[in-house]
Amino acid sequence: MYKSIIIGTGPAGLTAAIYLARANLKPLVIEGMQPGGQLTTTTEVENFPGFPDGIMGPELMDNMRKQAERFGAEFKTGWVNKVDFSKRPFKLFVEGMGEIETETVIISTGASAKYLGIPGEQENVGRGVSTCATCDGFFFRGKKILVVGGGDSAMEEANFLSRFGSSVTLVHRREELRASKIMQDRARANEKIQWALNRVPLEIVAGDNGVKGLKVLNNETGQEELIEADGVFVAIGHTPNTKFLENQIDTDEIGYIRVKPGTTETNVPGVFACGDVQDVRYRQAVSAAGTGCMAAMDCEKFLEGSMVHDWSGTL
Repeated sequence: MYKSIIIGTGPAGLTAAIYLARANLKPLVIEGMQPGGQLTTTTEVENFPGFPDGIMGPELMDNMRKQAERFGAEFKTGWVNKVDFSKRPFKLFVEGMGEIETETVIISTGASAKYLGIPGEQENVGRGVSTCATCDGFFFRGKKILVVGGGDSAMEEANFLSRFGSSVTLVHRREELRASKIMQDRARANEKIQWALNRVPLEIVAGDNGVKGLKVLNNETGQEELIEADGVFVAIGHTPNTKFLENQIDTDEIGYIRVKPGTTETNVPGVFACGDVQDVRYRQAVSAAGTGCMAAMDCEKFLEGSMVHDWSGTL
């Protein structure tokens, strides 16, 4: 039986692994289908502190994993199908590994960005297709940008990207937007934002050097059109990776894990959540890493009771 198991290996999970391993708790880290999380699908990361010249996303995740391994974290690849948090020790049912018991669990399974599911999309992620304006907007300075979506997140992304692009065109499949009135008004007041409403995305058009535009169906005319652009930002929401929990833990209506404010504690003592799986607002690598640190400290304090580990040597 393990003292602690970490589910997920993005910035949050790997940071938690580093801290727990340094506390000599020998955590088991279960990697899923995408070891390293969403950063492994990005190219250059320029907003993670400590890398003035930037660093490639996969390299950053590989470095964090090696750091955790150096201090004694154990890594195994598997898919957690379900859990039993009804009593301690907790039970995890992992495909390929069977049933595993642990005293504590840190959930850092992240949230997956929703994609359009159209031709040319997945193969051009990192080559002009993105789901994170904060991460990638800087790379599109002076270029034509499209934002696909009709909710608050799309309005927010469009406003943010207008700082960089020569123009930002918001594409939505309906005439009416789902965004709140205040977010719509803010976007419509932005002179750099153009509108392509009532148009259904059909295909990402790309060449050797990346995205060239978005093919859409004009619902009014019934004709296909090509909207030229250098970048396409898909802003239709995220899905937290919590399906495997099956009502074993408290989540919101979307599926994000609820934690006690200011902590990573869930409603189940001994189970903690960090990173995008409990973050509906920021969803950044550095904020995820910060909550990973918090989860490890919360977990260690839970295990040790009043005997709190001296973390000063880890700073």
